[in-house]
Amino acid sequence: MPRVLIVDDEPNIVLALELLMKRDGYETLSVDDGQKAFDAVREFRPDLMILDIMMPKMDGYEVCQRIRADDQLRDVSIIMLTAKGREVEKEKGMALGADLYITKPFSTREVMLKVREILDRRPER
Repeated sequence: MPRVLIVDDEPNIVLALELLMKRDGYETLSVDDGQKAFDAVREFRPDLMILDIMMPKMDGYEVCQRIRADDQLRDVSIIMLTAKGREVEKEKGMALGADLYITKPFSTREVMLKVREILDRRPER
C-alpha cells in the first residue's frame, strides 16, 4: 500500500486530502509544520509527500531541499501544493526538487490524478 504524507497547516485541506487518499487505498499521515514534516519523512517513509510552502517552524522549500540533500530520503516524490502561485516561486520549488507544483485553490480531482500518475511511475519498494 503506497504511503502519502500530507503536510499542511489548514485542517480543511488536510481532511479533504486524507479522505481522498484513504478512499484510493493509500496509507496516510498528516502533519502541520515543516519540522514535523521532515521528522515524519524519516519515520513514516512515504512514497509521496504533498507539501505546503507556508508553514510554521520550517517552510516547504526548506523541507524539500533537506529531503533532496539526504541520500536516504531523496527518492520520496514531492508535490508542492501552495497558495504561492507566482512563476518565480514555482521555479524555486521545482529547482529545489519538487516533482510537481500545484497552486491553491486546486481541483481535488486533478491532485488525485497527479498522485496516481506519480505513484504508478515509481518502482516497487
